[in-house]
Amino acid sequence: MKLAISLSVILGASSLFASQSLISKAKNAGLEAIPSDKVTLMKLIDTDKNDPITTEKVELGKKLYFDPRVSRSGLISCNTCHNLGLGGADGVPAAIGHGWTANPSHLNSPTVYNSVFFKAQFWDGRSPHLADQAQGPVQAGPEMAAPPALVEQRINSIPAYVNEFKAAYGNDVKVDFAKITETIATFEKILVTPSRFDKFLEGDEKALTKDEQEGLQTFLNKGCTACHTGIALGGTMQPFQIANQYSFTNVGDFKGDENGMVKTPTLRNVTETAPYFHNGQIWALTDAIKEMGSVQLGIEINDTDAKKIETFLRALKGDKPVITYPQLPESTATTEKPSFD
Repeated sequence: MKLAISLSVILGASSLFASQSLISKAKNAGLEAIPSDKVTLMKLIDTDKNDPITTEKVELGKKLYFDPRVSRSGLISCNTCHNLGLGGADGVPAAIGHGWTANPSHLNSPTVYNSVFFKAQFWDGRSPHLADQAQGPVQAGPEMAAPPALVEQRINSIPAYVNEFKAAYGNDVKVDFAKITETIATFEKILVTPSRFDKFLEGDEKALTKDEQEGLQTFLNKGCTACHTGIALGGTMQPFQIANQYSFTNVGDFKGDENGMVKTPTLRNVTETAPYFHNGQIWALTDAIKEMGSVQLGIEINDTDAKKIETFLRALKGDKPVITYPQLPESTATTEKPSFD
């Protein structure tokens, strides 16, 4: 009996040390937790001292995010391509926009969840932060196709919106295109999704199962953190097709930025954001893992190891903030009508 108890203690201690060692290994590889402490988290996402996050701005930004009148047709909202009920994406290979137009470069809609942690926005990284990024899709012809003047006219023609802007920013606020899109970005900043993985990184060895920890170990050993690192496990600009050519490189004309760099997609909630890659050509997560092994690492990841990594990635599915669909203010007689040309 004493021997059995001793073996149990030894095995338990061994498992604990292994978990602690894995936590250290993950941190040393650059992986970071979304802080469980709300004050610490707010310091990470509320970084603009000139435009601090407030409840009023978030609520207003949420309405604008869901409001299709921000688009020329009056049919497309930010949530159309970045659906908060679908992992923050749209579930189709190429984004569909104004006039039922597919993205001309066959680009896939990335998730909006945890985008506040990305070092760059858009697949080519051309925007440095969310406030700048939010202006692009609203104006882009194949997306929402709404000129800034049209967006300004519609929002300013609705007294309830004007009053909400004053409540959020003060009576002297100028409700222009920049302020409207900045407010949408403020809402997007709070769309963070902490997971069991974050609890594990913060020291809870039991937050991940044995199989998930084995998958994390495989993820680290294969070198996946060369690109998928940081708090978002992605979101930085990295060279693409380092070792081999991507199997679907000829679908669409996207080749990265001027240096061939591509924004690495986040792996958080990755089980919800298929299809994968910039042109949305791979649907199965294990296939995407094996493709990355070849293209980026120059290694063959077999089915067994791909499944182990997938098991870990499933633990990155986080808790979503509760979002109540807003009741939007009424248009008025002066609100510009929808246009479909």
